[in-house]
Amino acid sequence: MSNVKIYKDINANAIFIEDANGVQFLNSLQSSVNGSKIDIIDLSKNIQIVSGIDFNEFVDENDVTYEQISINNGGTGTSIEVSNLLNSIFQSSGTPTNQTPTITSSLSISLVQGQTLNYELTASFGVGYEWDLSNVAGVTTVEGNIRKIIGGSSLSAGVYNIPVKAINYNGEDSKTIVLTVGNPVFANTRSVQFNNNQYLLGNGGVLQGILGRSGNGSGSSDAWTISFYFKPGTSNNANQTILYAGSSNLANNNHLRLYWNGNNSTRRQLCLRYGSNNNNLEIKSQVNTVQSANNWQHCLVSYDGGTTGSASGQINNYYSRFKIFIDGVQQTTVNANSNFGNSTALNTTEFQIAKYSTGGNYLRNNSNLDEIAIWGSDESSQISNIYNSGVPINLNTLSTQPTHWWRMGDGDTFPFLQDTGTASNCILTMQSMTSSNIVNDAP
Repeated sequence: MSNVKIYKDINANAIFIEDANGVQFLNSLQSSVNGSKIDIIDLSKNIQIVSGIDFNEFVDENDVTYEQISINNGGTGTSIEVSNLLNSIFQSSGTPTNQTPTITSSLSISLVQGQTLNYELTASFGVGYEWDLSNVAGVTTVEGNIRKIIGGSSLSAGVYNIPVKAINYNGEDSKTIVLTVGNPVFANTRSVQFNNNQYLLGNGGVLQGILGRSGNGSGSSDAWTISFYFKPGTSNNANQTILYAGSSNLANNNHLRLYWNGNNSTRRQLCLRYGSNNNNLEIKSQVNTVQSANNWQHCLVSYDGGTTGSASGQINNYYSRFKIFIDGVQQTTVNANSNFGNSTALNTTEFQIAKYSTGGNYLRNNSNLDEIAIWGSDESSQISNIYNSGVPINLNTLSTQPTHWWRMGDGDTFPFLQDTGTASNCILTMQSMTSSNIVNDAP
C-alpha cells in the first residue's frame, strides 16, 4: 500500500493524516503496536482509523519514514520506537475527556482603508473552525485553509466584530475578533495647471442644493463654503476665473464667480462677484493679498445664506454675508455693488473651473489649483481646521465633511477628476487639456 503520512500541523494544532482514505485533521489519538504492525485509534470516538499498517509505511510531512527518524535519533527503527514517536506527536493533540480548544491568535486586527486582510486563526487543540463573516463584506476564507481569511479592501473606516469558533471533539472556544479599519494615510502630491482656453466642466445641476438658492437668501439653508489652494501664474490679465456657478445669461441671471485680477502689484486680489452683471455685489481682498506668481496660498470664501439685495440702506449687511480668508486670516474687504446687490434666485445650470461661462476669462500662464472643496454650510468658524497651518489634510476627517471635494490629480486618471466629497456625484472633465496638465506640484 502507499505510505501513511502523519504529522502535526503547528498552526492548526491538529494532527494531519493522509492515507488511502483521504486527508483528515484529528485529535485525541493513540498509537499501539501489534507485532510489526501499527494501529491508530481515535479515543474521542472510540474508533480505529488506521489498522494493521506496517510500521515502516509511516512518513512525516517531508516523506521521511518514522523508522528512519528513529534511527537518526540513535534508535534501531523498531515498530515500538515508531509507535512511540507517533504518540509523542499525538500527546498534545487532546484526550477523550479534556483539552478543549483555546484560540491563541490575536483577537485584534488593524487595517487602513483599501488594504487587504491576511489573517490566520490558530488554536490549541483545534480541529474545526467556524467564522461569521456576515458583517464584513468582501472578506472570505481561503480555499483549502479555513483558518485563514482574506479580502476586505472595500470596507469603510470603522470597527467590525467577527465571531469565530475553534472546535474539537471535546468542546469549543468562541471569541470575537475586532477588526478596526482606519482612514488611509493622506498624501497630497499633485495639482492641475491651467493655461488659456483650458478649464474643467462639471454638472451644475447636482450643485443646485449646495450653491443655488430659490430667492433672496433664506438663511443657513442657503449657506455655502468654498475652499481651495491657488498658485497664480504670471499673467497680468485682470479677469481670470477660478470658479463659476450659474447660468449662461451673465447680464441678467444671478451667478457666483470667484476670480483673481492678475499678477499686477496694483491688484493681486481674490475677488467674488455675487449676482448678475447688472445687479451684483463685488467683494475683494486688499491689494497684494494674493502673492505674486508661483506661490501657493490657501483660500476660503463663505456665504452665511442671508439676503444680498436690493435696498441701499442694507448694503453693508449684504456685504457682511460673505467672508474671504487667505492663509487662514480673514480679510478686510474692498466692497462695491451694482444696483445694491441681487435679490433673485441662483440656478447652477453651469459649473466650471477656470472659465467664466460663455465669457471665457480663463486662468492663464501656468496657474495651479488644488484641493477644491465645497460645503453646503457656512464653515468659516472652522477655518483653522480646514487651513491646518497651510498643510493640506484629509477633509473627510473633519466634523463636517465637504459635500464635494476634488483632489485635483491625486487618485485621478485623465481626463476625469473624481469627487471625493460626501455626495461624490460631480466628476469634473478636463477640457482642451492633456494628462500633462496634472502636475507633480502641490502645496
